[in-house]
Amino acid sequence: MAHIMTKFQERRSKLKNLSTRIFNGQSLVLSQSTPYEIIAQHHQTKIRYYAAAERKFKEPLVFTAPLAINMAIYDLYPYRSLVKYFSEQGFDVYLLDWGKLNYNDHYLNFLNFIDGSIPYCINKIREHAKSDQISLHGWSMAGIFVLLYTAFKQPNYVKNLIVLGSPIDSYASGGIGKLYEKINNLILKSPKLQNALYKGGLPKKLIHTPGILNSIGFKILDPKGWYQGHKQLLLNLDDEQLLQEHATLGNFLNHMIDYPGGINQDMLFNVWLQNPLKDGAIQLSKHKIELKNIDCSLMVGAGKGDQMVTADSVKPLIELTNSSDVTFTLIPGGHLGLMSSQKSADEFWPTLAQWLAQRSIKI
Repeated sequence: MAHIMTKFQERRSKLKNLSTRIFNGQSLVLSQSTPYEIIAQHHQTKIRYYAAAERKFKEPLVFTAPLAINMAIYDLYPYRSLVKYFSEQGFDVYLLDWGKLNYNDHYLNFLNFIDGSIPYCINKIREHAKSDQISLHGWSMAGIFVLLYTAFKQPNYVKNLIVLGSPIDSYASGGIGKLYEKINNLILKSPKLQNALYKGGLPKKLIHTPGILNSIGFKILDPKGWYQGHKQLLLNLDDEQLLQEHATLGNFLNHMIDYPGGINQDMLFNVWLQNPLKDGAIQLSKHKIELKNIDCSLMVGAGKGDQMVTADSVKPLIELTNSSDVTFTLIPGGHLGLMSSQKSADEFWPTLAQWLAQRSIKI
């Protein structure tokens, strides 16, 4: 009888946990618990400052976020937080938070960020940190941002550059890369399509994508991960930490932010479809930006299981700059996991911290 009662209580507890996850999931969310200060603002962009627990290095570490992503990914759990980890390693940490973009921002493109917001924010950070030089980190689209910013502006104060999960040879990115190549070949056969898609013929409002579509798209691009996450939850409803992590990650994925139309023009129609970065340069408006202008220390990383931006797509970057100090590494996880998984935290975060420490001035 006691055994039956215990089974009943376990099932009741699991049903209660499932009900909480479905109807009150927000109460389980753990993200963005690390305290920070806003040190400056540029239009909608805010500069977050996470002070080092005990500052050991002069150069601050600046995280540049991709668009569409909310900032939770940088501070996902109290016990597995990127910003918290590096502040505990002795680095002053800054995070560029682009804010909640909407249809009014449809005109924004790459140049608005690499020639506008990023230079402004980095100057404010250098002033606040009282450090002439910085280490600059970009993941996914933000890797393209920091790469093009460094190549275009050629700032002598970017001492260390970290580019993770960013497409350089987009056609090498598995099945989706081959699809991009086929689409490009079709477009090149039609002057009308070239004018519409490659020469800015489509209105930016028309190709602006709202956050909800970005959320759906992210899940579609990783259906296996989405399925496995739900399966693990249902099989372990008595695991409180798993319940919280599922709710936290779900909250992150369900609250994506808009992609401005101008960004889609540059990222989808230029970077992905035309694949110019494979040859080391890209044309943005009247500006030809060449990766050979980069000569700082460079770390290039790719997710071992990344199906969106494969290692073969990322790796060509190591041959395209003039840096004499280039490191390439594979990181546990897929496109999202390389930033936030437990394996990445255990294996890659200490590797990056050591790489930065060796290239930073100790205080």
